[in-house]
Amino acid sequence: MRGHAALPPHVVEKVREALAEDLGLGDITSELVVPEDTWAVAEVLAEEEGILAGVEEAALVFKLLGCSVLESKPDGSRIRPGEVVMRVEGPARALLAAERTALNFLMRMSGIATATAKMVELARAVNPRVRIAATRKTAPGMRYFDKKAVALGGGDTHRLRLDDCVLVKDNHIAIVGSVAEAVRRAREAVSFTKKVEVEVSTPEEALEAARAGADIIMLDNFSPEEVRRALELLEEAGLSSKVVVEASGRIRPENVADYARTGVDVISSGYLTHSAPALGFSMEVVNVRSMRHDARAWGAL
Repeated sequence: MRGHAALPPHVVEKVREALAEDLGLGDITSELVVPEDTWAVAEVLAEEEGILAGVEEAALVFKLLGCSVLESKPDGSRIRPGEVVMRVEGPARALLAAERTALNFLMRMSGIATATAKMVELARAVNPRVRIAATRKTAPGMRYFDKKAVALGGGDTHRLRLDDCVLVKDNHIAIVGSVAEAVRRAREAVSFTKKVEVEVSTPEEALEAARAGADIIMLDNFSPEEVRRALELLEEAGLSSKVVVEASGRIRPENVADYARTGVDVISSGYLTHSAPALGFSMEVVNVRSMRHDARAWGAL
């Protein structure tokens, strides 16, 4: 793992696996067409406007095959069509072998970051204090990258894994029997360092959860009107200042402002990671020459 200290070891391994998945036993087309001693410089170009994410991951892909990153824009940058986001050099065969995996990281992560930034903008235009958060509806194996992209877009990652916090959901309640009993059991056993969040399905359950001692109340699949009713009940009971209220379920760019106007503290949306459109990138070779030194291609995968 030496030389890739910017990313945690387990993430380096995931990038390595993604590259190996695409590479297979080697890029047979380049091996047949491109002379082994060819050296090249390539530019990665943005095709759309958005928020850049995945630069560290893309750079690692190139480095794993013995290429060097000459320059790159930082993650979180706002980009426009035609902008060069990265210049890389190395053995031509290695650049071509790394291309798709590197672009895939940039496309997916930048798409999520861009969608998040848009949702944040729409929501905070009517509620400057609201937080936009992701969910665990991520592509299998991509949780770290999807959540990182949300953060780069100005969103909150919410919980990364089941062990991050206590979140009592509808099926927990169905098994236990009631919101209050589920909260009581969680509160009784959980460490004081952990907050207890409860997913509820009616405004009355939101009040029940708050009275039982929940720290965070998730209003699941509520309409904006139902969200307002839940907030009114909490206010009337003198509990609104003691809980964080989160709206979740079927919230997208088209309706996020409607939910933000209700005054909720957090809006979580699966759209950010399961439906955000990818952002377009391309790689173009801009210089070709014979190698000036020994090829460093095909670093250990």
